[in-house]
Amino acid sequence: MIELTRLNGQAFLLNALHIEQIQAFPDTTITLTNSKKIVVKESLDEVKRLIHACYRSFGLVGVRGFLTDEEGT
Repeated sequence: MIELTRLNGQAFLLNALHIEQIQAFPDTTITLTNSKKIVVKESLDEVKRLIHACYRSFGLVGVRGFLTDEEGT
């Protein structure tokens, strides 16, 4: 699960495995596998970072392939 914030300031948890697509319109819009759309305050890059951290936490991806310069590569 990743913690995100709706535009009204309400925090919520989202199962990252249900994310199909993320776009910036300029607000970050997440489309789930069931076609539901959620608009969040976090930037596209921040959501991407949260998803990668979530996937790494349960071993779905290797750490090295998704680290950015800021994270130590």
